[in-house]
Amino acid sequence: MKTGTRDENKVRLDLNNPVFQENLFALQKTERLAVLDTLNKLRQLTWHQVYRDNGIKWEKIVSVNPPEGINALYSLRITKSRRATAYREGDFLRLLTIAPDHDSTYGKK
Repeated sequence: MKTGTRDENKVRLDLNNPVFQENLFALQKTERLAVLDTLNKLRQLTWHQVYRDNGIKWEKIVSVNPPEGINALYSLRITKSRRATAYREGDFLRLLTIAPDHDSTYGKK
């Protein structure tokens, strides 16, 4: 039985987005393993911990409008050199992309 607030619940990962999967499988082995390490870390955290973790650096993306039905898009550090885009839906972290570079996460060129 769950107790406490939503932010005290563990993060549940949704890795089913085809773009996220394509980005993940296109990475070199060392980076792909680093992504898997981060994903493993995320699934062990509560939402409160995700928001405060200095390594993950959860940030709201204000330069890009979210798709219909999504309140806000966020970026998080998925490896030392890459960020992922995602959104929160309940306890789920729904991953959308792994950006090829930091600026493309925020819609900049």
